[in-house]
Amino acid sequence: MAEEIINRVAQSKLMVVDLEDYYPEGERFVFDIKDWLFEGFVLREKEFRQLVKDYDWSVHQNQFVALTCSTDAIIPAWAYMLLTIELQPYVRKVCVGDLETLETSIYQDIITALDVAPYKDKPLIIKGCAHKPVPSNAYIMLSSKLKPVAKSIMYGEACSSVPLFKKK
Repeated sequence: MAEEIINRVAQSKLMVVDLEDYYPEGERFVFDIKDWLFEGFVLREKEFRQLVKDYDWSVHQNQFVALTCSTDAIIPAWAYMLLTIELQPYVRKVCVGDLETLETSIYQDIITALDVAPYKDKPLIIKGCAHKPVPSNAYIMLSSKLKPVAKSIMYGEACSSVPLFKKK
């Protein structure tokens, strides 16, 4: 007679925290302003402001936008601020940087708002192996937020986790 297989992970008090569960769907867009610069390097205020005025900002409705300049141009802070003011009514999030910076900024908001009460005095596994673009910084922010409340924190999968923290 075969022995019954028992799922000890399912029976344990172990809680899995998967950052993919919090991944907000929506298009990510990198807005490169190099084409709005004279010869790709010089920001001429009058021309730049005209381009900003003439641009159809509504094409970015509900997007997450990263503002960048892919050339070595020196971009004054006010230029990114002006673009943000125009984008703000349409986008879900805007930041200066690349896609990883954008994802980090998105997750920073999510983790800041995360209710950690359900994790109080519980053994936790922060699930790894993401299929969505979860930035490394999100794992750092999450572990910092959970450490004060968790009984223990591990990383990985229940079958092969790496212990990170255990309350004394």
